[in-house]
Amino acid sequence: MRSRRVALGITVLVSALVTVPVGVPAGASTQPAVRAEAANQTQILRVGVTQEIDSLNPFISITRTGTDILRTAFDFLTVYSQEDMSPVPALAESWETSEDKLTWTFKIREGMTWSDGQPITAEDPAFTYNLMLENEVARTANGSYVEQFESVEATDEYTLVIKTKVPQATMTALDIPVVPEHVWSTMSDVGAEPEMPMVGSGPYTITEFEEAQYTKMKANPDYWRGAPKIDEVHFIYYRNADAAVQGLQNGDVDVVNRLNPTQYDALKSDPNIELVQAQGRRFNEILINPGAATEDGKPIGSGNPALKDIKLRQAIATAIDSQTLVDKVWGGYAEPAAGYLPPIFSDFAWSPGDDVKREFDLDEANRMLDEAGYEMGPNGVRLDKQGKPLNLRLLAHAGTNIDENGGPYIVGWLKEIGINVTLEPVSDTQVNEDTTRGDFDLAFSGWNANPDPDFVLSLQTCANRPNAQGKGGTPDSFLCDEEYDRLYAEQLQELDRDKRVDLVKQMQEVLYDRATMVILGYDNVLEAYRKDAWEGFPLQPADSGVIMNQQGYWGYYGATPAGEGPVPTFDENGMMVSDSSGASDTDTTNAAGEDGGNTGLVLAIIGGVVVVLLVGGFLFARGRRRTADDRE
Repeated sequence: MRSRRVALGITVLVSALVTVPVGVPAGASTQPAVRAEAANQTQILRVGVTQEIDSLNPFISITRTGTDILRTAFDFLTVYSQEDMSPVPALAESWETSEDKLTWTFKIREGMTWSDGQPITAEDPAFTYNLMLENEVARTANGSYVEQFESVEATDEYTLVIKTKVPQATMTALDIPVVPEHVWSTMSDVGAEPEMPMVGSGPYTITEFEEAQYTKMKANPDYWRGAPKIDEVHFIYYRNADAAVQGLQNGDVDVVNRLNPTQYDALKSDPNIELVQAQGRRFNEILINPGAATEDGKPIGSGNPALKDIKLRQAIATAIDSQTLVDKVWGGYAEPAAGYLPPIFSDFAWSPGDDVKREFDLDEANRMLDEAGYEMGPNGVRLDKQGKPLNLRLLAHAGTNIDENGGPYIVGWLKEIGINVTLEPVSDTQVNEDTTRGDFDLAFSGWNANPDPDFVLSLQTCANRPNAQGKGGTPDSFLCDEEYDRLYAEQLQELDRDKRVDLVKQMQEVLYDRATMVILGYDNVLEAYRKDAWEGFPLQPADSGVIMNQQGYWGYYGATPAGEGPVPTFDENGMMVSDSSGASDTDTTNAAGEDGGNTGLVLAIIGGVVVVLLVGGFLFARGRRRTADDRE
């Protein structure tokens, strides 16, 4: 596990920067914080988050909040566009490939600098990728992207040449933050937490971090696309979503996301709040431990061995009703389960056909268990093949909507088929550590998928299982399946899009059959921001997208204070533009639909820094997170 920290002195640290939301009484001022800093003319966007950061190490972080911050601090060879999430130039201004598709040449744009003034050259991405090839720990977060690299070389100051072992479909979508060689080459432990301030290349620079309290970022005045409109961004941590929403209403933070339906609906009557609702790129799931093991196949963890039986796992999947969760837990702000990839990615999304589809049917689930030999015990709990009661643990994130409110439904359904489930709501830290070690039977989880699906597909491969220290790979369900791995290798090499889509759908059918996870549904993104303080934010996708947790940095980079519009848009090269009439090409309100909202993240902008604060809690040691609400 990575090195741990202990964060102390919350009240003293936070009070000097921003009002601590937990301590704000109901009758407190509702003036937005961006105005509170008017005396010194520092504009701060305050983002409220309810997820702790797993790491600010670009090679280690996989969680939603951690990667959201790192995308804003480090640029990539290419990024996903604001308009439609197609790849556009970033550090690389152009690229070409050889006829056999095994050699890729990227031209690095000239004149860019790191935040410490050192020039950005082709040596930096070459160092980043070679470090991942040579160091197992450096492959923890994004190792699947370089697995088929043969060599990486900077042939001159601004030319990067990558040779691959086989054709690779993801070469224009390498979701790997490029780090500065002159900083990271001096680090003895690539898995350690970086020193502050961090040296980056993005629109903001990470300047301060206090675990489970805040992360601060300052605007990069020399950013190659142009300086941001604001001075700082602060990510402020709240222990729960209710506190984050109260902070938004009190004006202590400016934007939050991952709202639950009750919070979202309640904010509709607040005249100072603008809501954003959008189709999400996240799938939510229940993991079923099939027998966790390390990359070399050594068993780890304390999962119930009965779950190695695919027939038991399939019966459990048959006893979970996605439509009820959509209606009762997500309040209709979600889409029912189908395949592994969310429906927002319509090309790759898969739905089971009538010949393989599992309908919710408790009678059928009972029949399946009877047929598989799981006899009913005298107390209504079935017995496994060794005659032991089928008692399972269900790990859940305390205070998270789907976990907290969906958990009792799942416990009840499985009781109806003779499986005794104990719901264990614990801290994010505990869930992440337990799932990393394989110490679970069932667990809530989920991921935000990318426009190119390779990353989330790689999570289910044998190669992505971790080493004994929990690094070197990022597993999801600990699946290790020969057919799935074969299809994964084929889709990675397939450059014909239609053929690749077909392979990806075949992979999802394998996942559906193996039932090492059960997709629960795809919740809509519900966000809210202070419209009395902010003109708006560039959404991604531009016409109906989100502010936070983008596949890029557009929302924070183009954040526009009230009265300073228009809100910018970004062209096909990712450069900031606005129309000549003074009206924004991007209307955050209209793009959001009738209403919107999402809890969990609050933004604060003051003098170009991003900060994440922990409210009303204590700091404690913890390992890298990698579960449902945490994963990117």
